[in-house]
Amino acid sequence: MESMLFESRDLARTEEFLNRAYTKMQIGGRATDVRTRISRAAADSISIDRIEIGFEMSYDADPLGKICLCEVTSGSITDHATDGWEDEFRPGDLVSFAPADRPFAGTIRRSTYTITMFDPVLLAQVTGAGRKDDATVRLLSHRPHSRAAAYQLSKTIAYVDHVLPNPAVRTSPLVLASLSQLLASSVLAAFPNSATTDGDGPDARPPTVRRAMAFMESNLDQPITIADIATAAGVTVRAVQTAFQRHLGTTPLAQLRLLRLAEVHSELQAADPTRHTVAEIAARWGFHHHGRMAAAYLELYGELPSTTLAR
Repeated sequence: MESMLFESRDLARTEEFLNRAYTKMQIGGRATDVRTRISRAAADSISIDRIEIGFEMSYDADPLGKICLCEVTSGSITDHATDGWEDEFRPGDLVSFAPADRPFAGTIRRSTYTITMFDPVLLAQVTGAGRKDDATVRLLSHRPHSRAAAYQLSKTIAYVDHVLPNPAVRTSPLVLASLSQLLASSVLAAFPNSATTDGDGPDARPPTVRRAMAFMESNLDQPITIADIATAAGVTVRAVQTAFQRHLGTTPLAQLRLLRLAEVHSELQAADPTRHTVAEIAARWGFHHHGRMAAAYLELYGELPSTTLAR
């Protein structure tokens, strides 16, 4: 088990630490405005870092050699470029930061975010491809299938982060192996990848689920029934329920609530607490029972909606 805490207001010291903790990189920023805080929980090949960069920091980094997931909590990461694509990440985004064998560069703009890293071989192991010496499993997109897929992965990362500091984990290879498999399987379920992609395209979910998800994501602010979802998917109510249970382990309406809860989360993060209330924002997304909404929000995001709004 490895844990660490790094805090600094010195640019050179921050660059030195990032080189040791991640990979060789060059960073830039105003030396008079530096504020960095990084805490890590790690075990075996998994590490989860909570990072606060309190200044505008550019970076130009060598390959990490690991799968690297980034979930932004506040601020933004802009001009991020790697492997022929460029994107920017904002609060609520959970992305694959860069392929394990590719360099990357960009700018962090006063951001807090979580970095989750693990050995790429875990992806091959959970698919069975690891039995072949030359087998590799690649993520085919840096963004998950959908917001719902990202939120499910976020919940898994939060669970792993909660468990890693437990001393019992440190002494149990079986628990560590189970956590590794859970994380790798969740990543494969969230991202298009070379192990599960079929002839239907980069999204390996069946057409019924894809059509239903597309309809829900396009109509989150509208009253939607299970019959509406089934009609949009072109199947019966029972068929769409069966497809969601089999491929996502949930129901269409539960997935719809998760999507709407994510919209509440995004609005609370951006809202001015002197001008907006939790009840107002929740009602806009169809949540009229504050207690039930708050309980679901707490389970998903680890804090009460009022805390998110105040922060």
